[in-house]
Amino acid sequence: MDRAEKRETVEALHDAFAKTGAIVVAHYAGLSVSDMTRLRRDMRSAGGQVKVAKNRLVKLALEGTDAKGITDLLQGPTCLAYSEDPVAAPKVAVKFAKTNDKFVILGGAMGATVLNPEGVSSLANLPSLDELRSKLLGLIQAPASKIARVLNEPGGQLARVFAAYGKTGEAA
Repeated sequence: MDRAEKRETVEALHDAFAKTGAIVVAHYAGLSVSDMTRLRRDMRSAGGQVKVAKNRLVKLALEGTDAKGITDLLQGPTCLAYSEDPVAAPKVAVKFAKTNDKFVILGGAMGATVLNPEGVSSLANLPSLDELRSKLLGLIQAPASKIARVLNEPGGQLARVFAAYGKTGEAA
């Protein structure tokens, strides 16, 4: 890699890190190409990315971002998984680490907060942004549907009373 390529890599990583909600740092030594491809595909489908770059270049890219606290984790063969959704990258990384023992999560960052491996796991257990939006929408719609049900109930009760009187009148 010449200097221009390194500069472009650092700039691209810096832009990506500035926009991310969460970054996961992991060791990947011993992973097969098919396993790494599967990780990349799963991460892409969740809205994230997996990057393998030289630690020195990643440290340069992290300067000036909120996630600069994870530079201590960058030792040895590391890969970075990141996404704009703060839950997507940790969720995919933790799920992949459970099925593959050669993928070891070292930690990560969510904004300016540095996470240890347990923090990444607990972040992965949270519902995704889309799930939270749907739950919030359900909570917002619940009172309106209850009001509509309460307003319609007296009319329904009246109809049932008339139907009952009609049946007793027919029986007599």
